[in-house]
Amino acid sequence: MQHCEVMEMKMKQNFGYLNQGFTIVELLVAMVVSLLALGAIYSTFLNQHKSYVVQEETSAMNQNLRIALFYMQREIRMAGCDPTGNANARIITANATSINFTEDVRGNLDGSDSDGDTDDANENITYCLKADNLVKNTGGGNQMVVQNIDALDFVYLDGSSPPSVLNPEGSDVPEESLDQIRSVEVTMVARTDRNTLASQNNNAYFNQRGWQILGPQNDNFSRRCLTVWIKCRNLGL
Repeated sequence: MQHCEVMEMKMKQNFGYLNQGFTIVELLVAMVVSLLALGAIYSTFLNQHKSYVVQEETSAMNQNLRIALFYMQREIRMAGCDPTGNANARIITANATSINFTEDVRGNLDGSDSDGDTDDANENITYCLKADNLVKNTGGGNQMVVQNIDALDFVYLDGSSPPSVLNPEGSDVPEESLDQIRSVEVTMVARTDRNTLASQNNNAYFNQRGWQILGPQNDNFSRRCLTVWIKCRNLGL
């Protein structure tokens, strides 16, 4: 009998212990630890997301810059192309921020040979900036090439050695000097589409001659400046 009573008391003690819940202090400690863990996880995710956005924006900016300069380099190199000698293909206007030139590279039909004029599609070409976009005009209106271009600069050089600049300090090439152009330096400043910098970008940007082409913008956009030198192989022939 006594043995049964002892067992009953032990069972009550055990069940009573098992039925005890967490104290408020224990719950508060668990909540604080959980919140700290969640905060650390969120902070890591946020930093990784910001890094991904910056890399994506920078990659898009560099790609835009390369594409723009590739197309311009390919077409400006052909300025003055005149296989028949009858088209009078040439550089028509040479400004510090735009260029207009002609080339005789086709006939009336796609794939046809040069026909002695520059009246066919894509033979009279203008490059310039419009509302931070690089645009190309071949007679049918402006066509956007790439977006988010903050500066476009042209420097025109003659054929002397070393070459002389025909538009010093960002001026226009005089009409009587247009036939002296033999090469062109094109400098372009591209920016990201969204803010990527924690602090303001107050850099100024210059061409290869040391002339400022874009002043400090004091914003949070990343920018990149790149220059290409283009030999106009059809000019002066």
